[in-house]
Amino acid sequence: MRGTNYCGFSPPPESALPHYSARIYVTLRPSVLDPAGTAVQSGLAHMGYDNVGPIRIGKYIELTLDAENEAAASQQLDRMCDQLLANPVIENYRFELQTLATA
Repeated sequence: MRGTNYCGFSPPPESALPHYSARIYVTLRPSVLDPAGTAVQSGLAHMGYDNVGPIRIGKYIELTLDAENEAAASQQLDRMCDQLLANPVIENYRFELQTLATA
């Protein structure tokens, strides 16, 4: 059946609020060991890339959100990162926020 959503999710209703796009980068704090980064560095060295220094592996997240203004969007992103997207005990995060053109 065309147009049926089998997952039970429906697209969010259109909002009159400005739309923003966020790129979130989550990395382990420098004081936390990074076994994945160490393994990748070792693998690259075995492949002959012995000129590569320490590697830190992280996460990259993209999302869109609606908010009253850029400051409100930034505050929401900060809370999202602190509460779910990053583990503030062992990870640092930063994000880039961009206003999307409205239709």
